[in-house]
Amino acid sequence: MIAALAATAYQLRVQGRLWMCSCEYLLLWSGDAWSSDNSQHLLDPYSFTHVLHGFVFYGLLALIVPRLPAIWRLTLAVSIEAVWEVVENSEFVIQRYREGTAALGYTGDTVVNSLSDIVLCGLGFMVAQRLGFRRTLAVFVVIEVLLAFWIRDNLSLNILMLIYPVDAIKEWQAAGH
Repeated sequence: MIAALAATAYQLRVQGRLWMCSCEYLLLWSGDAWSSDNSQHLLDPYSFTHVLHGFVFYGLLALIVPRLPAIWRLTLAVSIEAVWEVVENSEFVIQRYREGTAALGYTGDTVVNSLSDIVLCGLGFMVAQRLGFRRTLAVFVVIEVLLAFWIRDNLSLNILMLIYPVDAIKEWQAAGH
């Protein structure tokens, strides 16, 4: 898992991602999803979606490779999340976010933010392992609903808008800031 984090940090730097916010300070929490601080500091509202990634990876890997020891499934989940962070911060996906979602000024994540997202995915995986399917599903739904009301975005909307942008959703999201 440490190798995945190190490789991700290296690849993100090769892609031109900054280690931390160009503002030259690091916040533990940046709560305004519409500010230029979003995705630039350690934690932000989208951090919750990375915990949900861990929930999803736990469920999928339990179905796909149920006999694989939990530590290896966790390692696989963290590795998949690491690959996603590199892809998410590619120019192609950043441009897709700008065109297809309400994230018009999105410039990508800092390395610190991406590494935090990967760790949170691993944390989500471990929480799902402890909670079991029903409680994990309940927490997943609660987080999705809370994020929809709070920032007008969540994991489900994020995926939908990346794959198949819906103008009405984009307008609703944009009206929130």
